[in-house]
Amino acid sequence: MSYPPEFSKEEKDRYSRHFALPGFGEEAQAKLRAGKVMVVGAGGLGCPVLQYLAAAGVGTIGIIDHDIVSLSNLQRQVLYSIDDIGKSKAETASRKLLALNPTIQIHSISKKIDALNALEFLKEYDEVVDCTDNFPTRYLLNDSCVLLNIPLVYGSIFRYEGQVSVFNYNQGPTYRDLYPQPPDPHTVPSCEEGGVLGVLAGIIGSLQANEAIKILTNYAEPISGTLLLLDSATLETHLIAIPNKNERKNVSHLINYDDFCKPTIKTKSTMKEVTVQELKALKDKGADFQLIDVREPHEVEICEIGGELIPQAEIPHNVDKISKDKQVIIHCRSGARSGNMVKWLESNYAFTNLYNLKGGILAWAKEIDTNMPTY
Repeated sequence: MSYPPEFSKEEKDRYSRHFALPGFGEEAQAKLRAGKVMVVGAGGLGCPVLQYLAAAGVGTIGIIDHDIVSLSNLQRQVLYSIDDIGKSKAETASRKLLALNPTIQIHSISKKIDALNALEFLKEYDEVVDCTDNFPTRYLLNDSCVLLNIPLVYGSIFRYEGQVSVFNYNQGPTYRDLYPQPPDPHTVPSCEEGGVLGVLAGIIGSLQANEAIKILTNYAEPISGTLLLLDSATLETHLIAIPNKNERKNVSHLINYDDFCKPTIKTKSTMKEVTVQELKALKDKGADFQLIDVREPHEVEICEIGGELIPQAEIPHNVDKISKDKQVIIHCRSGARSGNMVKWLESNYAFTNLYNLKGGILAWAKEIDTNMPTY
């Protein structure tokens, strides 16, 4: 990376707080000015990422987003206003970022990124920041960055919780090392279905921008090989090590990621199950087992049979709470959601001790506790 010439008086004033930082100074600022970052997604995460990278003086910023601004976006996408509704996010973001910092370059692409154009869109950049909200695009970006050998800054938000990590940094773990296989799309509701706290997008997006700046400047080590989990309700954070399983070796070309992320249809299920009678027998004799309820809190208020509540969308963030040392029975209303989560955990985390409760709460109410209310 070649550095631009000496800073102008305007730049020295604009970035004076960076120049005063111990361990940062003009050298790191010069690296920012020479840096090129592609941000994919100009929504809840993309807005704070773009604003802070532009304000920090990243010399070239790319934006890919084919969506337009809607009223429901404004709860968390603070780069936009009422007047922007119906306009291109990529073009609107570009205009506003240049108003914030006219000394940088912005390249906006109002197209959907896919396997046909991804490598062309990303190849000129030093790193990619993933601000998307769907599994096909996450795998597409991961594989593209592996093929191009550039780092990927990952972020994800849902309800009150967020995740941040850096993938493919100096041959470190990739997104596929964390999630070798995508979850069944029916088991993970979108933010539209499950909701998201608006300020959480700002928190996680800011953390992503911080990691992106670390990568460009080397002023600190990025969190490669580590997944940061943050609960905005309690302000609890957890750092989880991501083992490098060398999943990159399986990435030789881009594929159809929509097909890859479709649920697998099996002619015969090998999933282990217990009946409600078997569960009652285990309860009656005080057996040592773990019972997990993957329904939503409002469902538990209607009826419940005990167990630890971990809603299905929160399972990926709470895998460490699931025992591998004893029998684990997972249940929901009918057995469908819990069955999907058993399969997902077995595929992605090699569990061998999981059992689905056949028929779920409905079967329990019909065959064990006939007085229990159902829904």
